[in-house]
Amino acid sequence: MRSSRLRPAVAKNVKGGRPSNADRSSYFARREAAKVLRCVLHGDARRRAVASIKSLVYSPCVRNKKATFALVCQTLKHLPILKDVLGATTILNGKWKKQEELIYVITYDILFGQAIVLMGAAEKFLLLQKDALQSALAKLLVKKKVKQVEDLLLLYQTPEVTKPRYVRVNTLKLDVENALCKLERQYMARKDDMVPDLLVLPPGTDLHDHPLVMNGSVFLQGKASSMVAVALRPKPGWEVLDACSAPGNKTVHLAALMKGQGKIIACELNKERVKRLEDTIKRSGATNVEVLHADFLNLNTKDPLYSKVRAILLDPSCSGSGTSADRLDHLLPSYTAGQAADVADTERVNKLAAFQRKALAHALSFPAVERVVYSTCSINQAENEDVIKSVLPLAASHGFQLATPFPQWPRRGFPVFEGSEHLLRTDPTIDMEGFFIALFVRKNVINGNQEKQKHRKPSKTTRTKNPFKNGSWTFLHQRRGGRNSLRPRKNVKNKITSTPLFFTRMSQIMLYPPVTGWGRTAQTTHFVRRRIHIQ
Repeated sequence: MRSSRLRPAVAKNVKGGRPSNADRSSYFARREAAKVLRCVLHGDARRRAVASIKSLVYSPCVRNKKATFALVCQTLKHLPILKDVLGATTILNGKWKKQEELIYVITYDILFGQAIVLMGAAEKFLLLQKDALQSALAKLLVKKKVKQVEDLLLLYQTPEVTKPRYVRVNTLKLDVENALCKLERQYMARKDDMVPDLLVLPPGTDLHDHPLVMNGSVFLQGKASSMVAVALRPKPGWEVLDACSAPGNKTVHLAALMKGQGKIIACELNKERVKRLEDTIKRSGATNVEVLHADFLNLNTKDPLYSKVRAILLDPSCSGSGTSADRLDHLLPSYTAGQAADVADTERVNKLAAFQRKALAHALSFPAVERVVYSTCSINQAENEDVIKSVLPLAASHGFQLATPFPQWPRRGFPVFEGSEHLLRTDPTIDMEGFFIALFVRKNVINGNQEKQKHRKPSKTTRTKNPFKNGSWTFLHQRRGGRNSLRPRKNVKNKITSTPLFFTRMSQIMLYPPVTGWGRTAQTTHFVRRRIHIQ
């Protein structure tokens, strides 16, 4: 990160009329940072963030990710100071008000950042106002009775949380041992003790430009987030529905757990998030994922398209209160102003909880579903235990009951109803992120296939081993039911003529002497078909 000392930028003239590659890169990084900043600030003002700061910066459309991320974070960190400084001038009173975010970024660079190159209309305009900006900053220091910018920042100080860097190995492209070996060449890395395919690296490890991340061999994904797909436990060959799938990290995790077999329907309503979802799937190399641009609540549970869905992962929109540190929400104006628990947020949480209840009830209504995982990155009881409690009667009517994901995990749900010990919580203080996971399992499949085997009807027709090695004879044994009950098996390979021969009791005994273990009685009628190939 860049130093926050008062270090006025120096205007550099472009030699020969051509800027260097570094100057050009800085120019575009400021524009990309301004776009991210606009999205972040608008979402924060409406309490409806499109995505986290990291997600926006590290999207495929941002080229210079490292410089853009640094600019966005530092501009947000200094935003209260920048607003006060710009408010003391007339810079934002004119046409530049429409490019407010770009003005913030460039002003940060002029007052605290690097040398500014005289390229770009906004840069040229603000460099002409450099004396006015520095004068306003000096007056602000006097007003706040501090000597340095660092002391000024302490007045707006927000706690920063450090947590280990978790990366999930994409086993569709790379096995865990090889990934560990490659990462250990540069970093201290180890396997996580609970989540398969998860590696742990030191806090602050920057892997965003690492080749393994760029080619989709590993994904930057937190531990709690990686626990969600594992809790669902989809089997290879299953058909799985990811109800609210963007940005797609959990979707491609499901694909890896299923070894690329079966089918995953990735449902997403937001058009912009669908694009990000498709990029994630493409980078992962998953070939068994079908993207569905639709509202999950509008999917018809009786539609034959979903008649084979056996597992549903529901990670609906939530307040994100459990990942505020990881999302860098402490840099946002609403957090700084202490508005995290105001009335508007309470109303928003209640609206989210209403949607979450509908979505979970809908997920439990799919006829063939055996397992449903509900997860949020929220610490609010209204979005977690209260949602689960509200659907328990419906779940029971469909044959579902709560199961315990990761039984060895110590932190469980709040004890607000009987059975809450099955729920899983992660703690924002202890685990550095707050997640919630609930697992519903249909009762008749809890013990695997034992229930199915128990109620399976015996087949009326069984096929025995062909005693003739040359394959020219086929014997079918059926329960005694008269001549009309005997139906020759169709042959689809060759044109054949079938000659049914009905044997006497003596010929039956000669052909099939009683052998212990065949499980057939003497009262068995045999039908023989001889294959005669037509030349």
